[in-house]
Amino acid sequence: MLKTCSLTVGYPDGTTAVEGLTVHVERGETVALVGANGAGKTSLLLSLAGLLPGRGGTVSIDGIGLDRTTAGDIRRRVGFVFQNPDDQLFMPEICEDIAFGPRNQGLCEAAVAERVDAVIAELGIGHLRHRSPLKLSGGEKRTAAIATVLSMDPALILLDEPTAFLDPKSRRALINTLRSLPQTKLIATHDLPFAAELCDRVLMLKNGKLFAEGTPGLLADAELMAACDMEAIGTGL
Repeated sequence: MLKTCSLTVGYPDGTTAVEGLTVHVERGETVALVGANGAGKTSLLLSLAGLLPGRGGTVSIDGIGLDRTTAGDIRRRVGFVFQNPDDQLFMPEICEDIAFGPRNQGLCEAAVAERVDAVIAELGIGHLRHRSPLKLSGGEKRTAAIATVLSMDPALILLDEPTAFLDPKSRRALINTLRSLPQTKLIATHDLPFAAELCDRVLMLKNGKLFAEGTPGLLADAELMAACDMEAIGTGL
């Protein structure tokens, strides 16, 4: 579903964020992307979404190689949930935020309304339909941000630190929401217990390179985690 081969990503100032990365995510998988600060997690997500150009290597999603000519098609297949939901919610009402993406895809108003209704029903957020983003809790904002992505019917959802700013109750609600979604998900997170509970597999980055990959049991390996500048979680996995 998602494949990278020797992917290298950098910024205009010359900083290399991801180097020589080769990974494969199967359709329907939920995969955690972990690593210390500066490991390259967000840069990788931005690159996969076509928002940060690669310097070398390849990316393919649904068999389509990412380049300048296919970036638009890739973006229609990939949804990005930013770390701060305030970056994603900017309309007066949540229903308008959810409708924004489908409208920009060129759907007619009837189809847009159908998408909005379907996503609101899927996430159980009818009570938020006419609410202002300014008056929502952190958990409500996070769910609304996910709704804006789902309304564009992506095959792959990229999430950057989705549990940031959430209290325990909202965090639990988010886990249940993400678990219910059939889409392939790649989740960059520092919340290792969250990753262990939700994800099928873990990709561990260090200094922009793939350091280790495997089951969430890796997160309890004290020696491995220390070598990747992280602290292991409890061993009850």
